[in-house]
Amino acid sequence: MFGLELLRGLAVTARNLIGSYFSGDRMVTVQYPEAARPTPENFRNFPFLVYDERPEELRCVACKICEKECPPQCIYIEQRRDEKGRPIKQPEVFDIDLAVCMSCAICVEVCPFDAIKMDHQFDHPTDNRFSGLLADKWKLARSNQYYHSIRPAEAAEVDARLAAEAAKKAKPAK
Repeated sequence: MFGLELLRGLAVTARNLIGSYFSGDRMVTVQYPEAARPTPENFRNFPFLVYDERPEELRCVACKICEKECPPQCIYIEQRRDEKGRPIKQPEVFDIDLAVCMSCAICVEVCPFDAIKMDHQFDHPTDNRFSGLLADKWKLARSNQYYHSIRPAEAAEVDARLAAEAAKKAKPAK
């Protein structure tokens, strides 16, 4: 019944075409660079690193859990060291190869410090497909206010939990 399926497909196309003239939420063409459709809060694309006050002080402590759990192995982390060679709880190098990243968000789920989150930005134009899509920690750093602007409900929950943990640590033991 090849003809019947063809007619059903044409009926769906006609319904969407005619419906786009009468309903604003139907399928319409968006002039992309000038205007973009709003992304839903649960949209995810590529990871970014969260900092609270200054970009030099990321929430990341270079525990390397996200590097170990990443299925395509696109995350590379080196821990910062002091003059004597002792490790400091901050990353010296934090690179993500966006050409390899499959946006699975496993790195977000396994991070115990809520330092890595998924971004809404889905276009990363570059003229070099190799080094242009290798994002370092400065390119990945986004403020907590940016996180609140793209995911307000989730960010408020994370901030409340972090504040409760900080209050519990600051509370003197009896």
